[in-house]
Amino acid sequence: MEGLLIGGRFVAGEGEAETLVNPKTGAAMETISSASTAQVDDAVAAARTAFESWGRTTPGERSALLLKLADAVEADAPALAALEARNTGKPLHAMLGDEMPAVADVFRFFAGAVRTMPGLAAGEYLAGYTSMLRRDPVGVVGSIAPWNYPLMMAAWKLAPALAGGNTVVIKPSENTPLSLLELASHIAAIFPPGVVNVVLGRGGVVGQHMIEHPGIDMVSLTGDVGTGRKVLAAAAGSLKRTHLELGGKAPVIVFDDADLESVVEGLRAFSFYNAGQDCTAACRIYAGAHIYDKLVADLATAASSLRFGLADDAQNEIPPLISARQQARVAGFVERAATLSHINIVSGEKPGTEGFYYQPTIVAGALQQDEIVQREVFGPVVSVTRFSEVDEAVRWANDSPYGLASSVWSKDVGRAMATASRLRYGCTWINCHFMLVSEMPHGGLKSSGYGKDLSMLSLEDYTVARHVMVRLG
Repeated sequence: MEGLLIGGRFVAGEGEAETLVNPKTGAAMETISSASTAQVDDAVAAARTAFESWGRTTPGERSALLLKLADAVEADAPALAALEARNTGKPLHAMLGDEMPAVADVFRFFAGAVRTMPGLAAGEYLAGYTSMLRRDPVGVVGSIAPWNYPLMMAAWKLAPALAGGNTVVIKPSENTPLSLLELASHIAAIFPPGVVNVVLGRGGVVGQHMIEHPGIDMVSLTGDVGTGRKVLAAAAGSLKRTHLELGGKAPVIVFDDADLESVVEGLRAFSFYNAGQDCTAACRIYAGAHIYDKLVADLATAASSLRFGLADDAQNEIPPLISARQQARVAGFVERAATLSHINIVSGEKPGTEGFYYQPTIVAGALQQDEIVQREVFGPVVSVTRFSEVDEAVRWANDSPYGLASSVWSKDVGRAMATASRLRYGCTWINCHFMLVSEMPHGGLKSSGYGKDLSMLSLEDYTVARHVMVRLG
């Protein structure tokens, strides 16, 4: 199979070659050619042609094909998981047990959701005229998926866009294209030519050409804030619709009465899942004054027990970081924090092993103004800050440019609910963290962007509301 899917055919990329690197070893794996700008034009043209018929299909027809794709994902799960594990360094069992079922479920959810979209009742709101509200597709969607969850984020973008009747040109990260290319083989066999097109290449070249392209009606991006600003600037010229998920710095408020064992168990899993390369990672902890010392000690012990870099991949719990650049970036945050006299670093270094691993790290004693508290690290690094009063914890939690995810831990559910209502985040979990379901929306406030992934709200984002009025008689 060649590297690009354009108009239902697989073709070789005519742009620059990209060398994929194995994060576990740092060694080159294979080379894949990027799309040329002319090939991006071809992909957009194919999507526009396909939209003329795909946009007029019934919800039932689109649903049937999405269900076929979900079945294909399940049947091909071992191959899809193996490709992404090789490309990202993730433990294979995590891919098979956690992520592959979620990918299939997203396609199934939107297959059902599109057949049950609610709408306002038609009626005569002006005498002699009947009004109705339509939900119609936006058109051609240009989607840019990130490297931390290549297949899952692609599914989050493809499923609502296709369910809504749009056609898509999607670009994976140049670092992690393998699992999406495998999924493309199933898409090509199931969907009409041009409904989904896959192009490869760097964001500054291929991605930039996509977001500036006059044939693209909407841009959907999961990435960092800087990239989001570039998308907005480029889209402004043609007033494209944009859908942006731009990272996070999730605060975790732990009250003194919280079940410490449950807190530590949850943070061991969801501060460090995917080596902290997750925009919802529980990375900014505010602990009550009485629970603080015990929480730091127990969490440090739990973090040090995480297994990685073992020859038996079935024993590994977290992957390496995606690249040497990311490894150096994470290390830089910890090294700068270590220069502060009030900081106590628990672990925190590049382990003596090949690849881009970084040890799970607790940065205790962090203050609200510290860089490690304010900026997104995107690695297995957690800061812990002591608080005295709930107002202080809420103020600090909200003192962030990000607004994606948060959690509150307390045996007093009433207090936890009251605290959650004051947090400026798209999602707040209580006595848990990181739990996602297809039925509920995922998306942020402030610099974390806007628009929702998952749920019926995502389907609304990928469609436009149109008023049609009929004169009676």
